[in-house]
Amino acid sequence: MATDKADKGRIAAQNRRARRDYAIEETFEAGLVLTGTEVKSLRLAQASINEAYAAVRDGELFLLNAHIPEYKPGIRFTHTPRRERKLLLKGREIRKLIGAVEREGMTLIPLSIYFNPRGLAKIEIALARGRNQRDKRDVIKERDWKMEQARLRRDKN
Repeated sequence: MATDKADKGRIAAQNRRARRDYAIEETFEAGLVLTGTEVKSLRLAQASINEAYAAVRDGELFLLNAHIPEYKPGIRFTHTPRRERKLLLKGREIRKLIGAVEREGMTLIPLSIYFNPRGLAKIEIALARGRNQRDKRDVIKERDWKMEQARLRRDKN
């Protein structure tokens, strides 16, 4: 399970549209298999995970379409910006995610990449169901109504 926001260190990349476009069922914290120049680029907060997703290959999870740009000073030992990156989870969690994706038609999307207090790069992935345009409008309407209720309560006192 993902930890609280207080346990997260510095955020390297964030998918801001994910919570609007998807109904998040459950979140997981996973490790990433990275090269040295990828870690250095992440420390500079240059990554983009807006179009990224996780997929199952041979019983393992991989992060696809995440863009971590090349680290300019390490040009000789650089990496491919959009390569597949293996996600590190416990076997029980992997089996649960694979089952949900295959049977229930859910999607694995990254919410953020961050460095934990020990300095390790972690990714928060979500087991989510896509929302259509009508659902998105309903969520926005509900959020606006809750804000209005809070404002009315505050003004009443």
